Amino acid sequence: MAFSLSFKCYPWSLPLTLNHSPPSLSTIDDFQPFPVSNPHQHLKLSSSTNHFVLSPSPLQDLPPDFTSKQLLDTLRRQNDESSALRVFEWASKQPNFAPSSSVYEEILRKLGKVGSFESMRNLLHEMNRAGCSIGKATFLIFIDSYAEFELYDEILACLLVMENEFGVKPDTHFYNYALNVLVEGNKLKLVETAHLHMSSRGIKPDVSTFNVLIKALCRAHQIRPAILMMEEMSSYGLSPDEKTFTTIMQGYIEDGNIGGALRIKEQMVEYGCSCTNVTVNVLINGFCKEGRIEEALGFIQEMASDGFRPDQFTFNTLVNGLCREGHVKHALEVMDVMLQEGFDPDIYTYNSIISGLCKLGEVEEAVEILNQMISRDCSPNTVTYNTLISTLCKENQVKEATELARVLTSKGILPDSCTFNSLIQGLCMTSNHESAMELFEEMKYKGCQPDEFTYNMLIDSHCSRGRIKEALNLLKEMEFNGCARNVVIYNTLIDGLCKNKRIEEAEELFDQMELQGISRNSVSYNTLIDGLCQSRRVEEASQLMDQMIMEGLQPDKFTYNSLLTYFCRAGDIQKAADIVQTMTSSGCEPDIVTYGTLISGLCKAGRVEVASRLLRTIQMKGMVLTPQAYNPVIQSLLRRKRTKEAMRLFREMMEKGDPPDAISYKIVFRGLCNGGGPIGEAVDFMVEMTDKGFIPEFSSFVMLADGLCALSMEDTLIKLVDKVTVKAKLRGSEVSMIRGFLKIRKFHDALATLGGILDSRKPWRSYRHR
Repeated sequence: MAFSLSFKCYPWSLPLTLNHSPPSLSTIDDFQPFPVSNPHQHLKLSSSTNHFVLSPSPLQDLPPDFTSKQLLDTLRRQNDESSALRVFEWASKQPNFAPSSSVYEEILRKLGKVGSFESMRNLLHEMNRAGCSIGKATFLIFIDSYAEFELYDEILACLLVMENEFGVKPDTHFYNYALNVLVEGNKLKLVETAHLHMSSRGIKPDVSTFNVLIKALCRAHQIRPAILMMEEMSSYGLSPDEKTFTTIMQGYIEDGNIGGALRIKEQMVEYGCSCTNVTVNVLINGFCKEGRIEEALGFIQEMASDGFRPDQFTFNTLVNGLCREGHVKHALEVMDVMLQEGFDPDIYTYNSIISGLCKLGEVEEAVEILNQMISRDCSPNTVTYNTLISTLCKENQVKEATELARVLTSKGILPDSCTFNSLIQGLCMTSNHESAMELFEEMKYKGCQPDEFTYNMLIDSHCSRGRIKEALNLLKEMEFNGCARNVVIYNTLIDGLCKNKRIEEAEELFDQMELQGISRNSVSYNTLIDGLCQSRRVEEASQLMDQMIMEGLQPDKFTYNSLLTYFCRAGDIQKAADIVQTMTSSGCEPDIVTYGTLISGLCKAGRVEVASRLLRTIQMKGMVLTPQAYNPVIQSLLRRKRTKEAMRLFREMMEKGDPPDAISYKIVFRGLCNGGGPIGEAVDFMVEMTDKGFIPEFSSFVMLADGLCALSMEDTLIKLVDKVTVKAKLRGSEVSMIRGFLKIRKFHDALATLGGILDSRKPWRSYRHR
C-alpha cells in the first residue's frame, strides 16, 4: 500500500492533571453584556497513590442497596468529574459494591473531558487490579480524549500500551478508528506511521481502512495517489464502495475541479456501484462551491430522471450556495420549495440565510429571519448570534450587538471567543477602548481564552493611542498564557513604537522575532525601514533593506517610498532619482505615491519645470493623478505668481484626476488671497469651495476680508461670512453675535468672533472636509 514510513515507538508519557484556576480580576462596573458565573473546580488525582483528592461538590444520593445500573445512571448525570468521583468513592465503600467495567469507563470519560490524563492512567491500573475487563472500548476512550486535546502522538503510544501492558490486541476496526481520528486531526505523517504499524502486525485492512487512507491522501491534495490506492484494493480482494468514490470526488471538489469529480462519478457507474443521494449531494455541493448554481440545478434535474429526490442536505446546499453568491432572494424561494416538499428548514438553512443577508448589509432582514426561526421552534446557536453580532459591530452598532449578546446568554448559549472578539472589535472601532479592556477581562473571567485576534485588536488599540506600555504588557501576557504570538502582533507593536518615536525599542522587538522563531515578512521590514527613515537614520534603513533581500524578501513600493520620502525631504533630488531608478530596474513599478513624493521633492528644490514635465510623463503612462501629485506643482506656481497656470492645473485635476482634497483648496485659496489674482476670482473660488463642503482657512479669509473692505465690498463680505457660518453649523447664539457685529459694520470684531469659534473647534483646525 502507498502509505509506508519507518515506525517510531512513542513512550506513553501522560501529562499532569490540568488545573484551571480562575484569574484574579478587577471588578467591572460599567460594561457587562454577560452575567457572571463562577468557574467550576476541577479534581486532582494524586499521582503517588490510587486515592482521589476531591474538590467539594454536591453528592447525588443513592440507596444503600443500589444496583450497578443505578450507580452508572447516577454517574452519567454528574456535570463534572469531581462530582462523579465523589459518588464513586461513596459507592465503593458500600458492602454491596461490585466494580464493573462500565462504571470505570464512565469515570474515564469524565476525566478525559477535562484532560486529566495522569488520573486516567491511575484509574486504568486500579480498574485492572479490581479484576474488571479492559477491552478495546476502554482504550477508545483514551483515543477520543487525546484527540480532543490534540495530543495525537499519544494515540500511537496508546496502540503500544494496550497490547504490551494490558494484553488487548487492536483489530482492524480499532485501527480504522484511530486512523480516522488522526486524519480528522490533519496528522497525515502519524497516519502513515500508524498504518505501517498495522501492516507490520499482520492486521489486514478492509474497505474502511482504504477509505480512511484515501481520505488522508485527498486531504493532502494527492488525488492521483488516492486513485492508485483505490485501484490497489482488488489485490486485497476488496472492492471500492460508494464512500470510496465519493471521497475522491470530494478531493477533486476541494481542489476546485468539479470536472474530475464528475469523471469519478462516471467511473463509479461503470464499476456497477449505484449512486445514492450521498453521491449526488456531494456533486451538487461541488457545483455550488464554485458558484455554478445554474449547473447545480441542471444536474439535479438530470439526476431526477434517474430517480433522485432532493433531501434536506440538497436544499441546504442550494440555499448556502445561493447565499454565498449574494442571491438571498432566490435562496428564500428555495426554502419555500423545501417547505412544500415536507422538509423543515434547520439551523444550517437559517444560518446560511442570515449570513447571506448580513454580507449584503441587510441586518434588519437578518433579524427578521432570526425571529422567524425562533417562531418555527428552530433554536439559534452560537454561530447564528455571532454572525449577527459581528455584522452589527462592523456597522458600528455596538449597543445593538451588546443587547443581542445579552439575549444569547439569557437563552443559555455561552458566548465564545468569536462573540467576545466581535464585541471587542466593535468597541475598538468606535473608540470605546476602556470598555473593550473591561470586556477583555470579563472574557478571561468567563474561562474563554483570548486568541491572537483578541490580543492584536487590543494591542493595536493601545498603540493607536500611544499607550505602548500597556501594549507591551499584553504581549507579555500572551507569552505567559501560551498564546501564539504571530507576525501580525509584532508588526503592530513595531509600527506603534515607530510612530511614537521609540525606534530603539522597535529594533529590539524586530530582533526578538528571530529569537522567537517568528518569520519576519515584508511588513516587518517596511515598518522598521520607514521608522528609521523618519528618525533620519537612512544608512541603517538601507542596510536593513539589504538584509531584507538576503532573507529572500523583495523590497516593494512601500520600501522604496520610505527611502524616497527621506531624500526628498532632505532636498537630495539626485539620491531620490537614484531610488526611483533602482526601483524600476528591480522590477518594482513606481506608483502614484512614488511619483507624488518625487514631484513634491522637485518642487521643494525649486525645480518646478521638471516637476511639471514629470506630471505629464505620469499622465502618458495612463495613471490617474491624485491631489498628492498636483498640489506641490500648483503651490509652487502660485508662489511664483503664475496664477493662470496654477488654476489651469487645478481645473485639470477636477476633470481628469482624482477630485481635489482639502489641501488643494487650501493652497489655491491662499494663493488667490495672497495677491495671486483679481479679488473677484478669490471670492468666486471661496463660494465654490464652501459649496463643495470645505471651510476656508481662516488666515486667508482675513486677507480676503481686508481686501474687500479696502474696496468697499462689505456686502460681499457679509454674504461670505453667512456662507461660512452655515457650512460650519454654528449655533444660533453664535450666528446672532456675528451678525450683530456685521450689522453695525464692525467687520473686524465679526471676523475675530468667527475666528475664535472656528479655532475652538478642533476639526476645523486641521482643515477638514465638511
